[in-house]
Amino acid sequence: MGDRVHGWRKLAGATWGSPTDPQFYGELDIDATELLAHVERLRARSDTRVTVTHLIGKAVAHGLREVPQFAVRLTGGRAVPRDSLDIFFIIAAGAQAELNGVKVEHVDRKSAIDVAKEVARRVEGIERGADTAFDRGKALLARLPRPVLRAALRGAAWLTSDLNLDLSRFGMPRQAFGAAMVTSVGMWGVARGFSPLASYYRVPLLVLVGAITDRPVVRDGAVTVRPMLTLTATVDHRYADGSHAARLADAVRRYCADPTAFEPLGNVAG
Repeated sequence: MGDRVHGWRKLAGATWGSPTDPQFYGELDIDATELLAHVERLRARSDTRVTVTHLIGKAVAHGLREVPQFAVRLTGGRAVPRDSLDIFFIIAAGAQAELNGVKVEHVDRKSAIDVAKEVARRVEGIERGADTAFDRGKALLARLPRPVLRAALRGAAWLTSDLNLDLSRFGMPRQAFGAAMVTSVGMWGVARGFSPLASYYRVPLLVLVGAITDRPVVRDGAVTVRPMLTLTATVDHRYADGSHAARLADAVRRYCADPTAFEPLGNVAG
């Protein structure tokens, strides 16, 4: 049945509706040295193009597992644990570089190479025009006039996220946006950016991966230049408090400091 929501999260739920207002923002500066080294190791042992964004997806999944207050779905005033820690990667696909996305299931259990392979395979399918449930849903919604579209989005989110129904045959898969969302603005050369949470996402946070740039930092009392990565997050306050967000940020930071340690047994890069 899940635990009843209480405290500030209950007040937030009573004060605001689906996330149009209950959002707060944060940013985290990461020394990307170990992330870049891990990417190189993984690319050397696989023909799959692993990127830092894939690793951040892994880091976020690790954070969700470490801080279970985030790994829930909200329904009827209760926080119900999610069945799996799925990450929705927002990507640009096709000749027009149109924003799209792919949900990778059980990211916390998969190797970074497996995550990258699945994202690449799904992106290839999108570019081929493969008829997936998510694509069917987008095509259906695109034909609706704006007032009807707004109601349809609310209804689809309520059915597939709040009620946890699988309506893939109608183009509405269960928990379409996973447990969290990750996207890169670094590919455009942007070091730092923020994005709002749409009401139909039904996820606790959206993480943006910035461009890695060389910056002066202090290490052991001396100034040195390191490759630095800024992660920014938009968080829905109805899911968690600031203390939970700080714990999740710490879990992400620990992953980024030694990503090899978090690879599934048998998939550790040498």
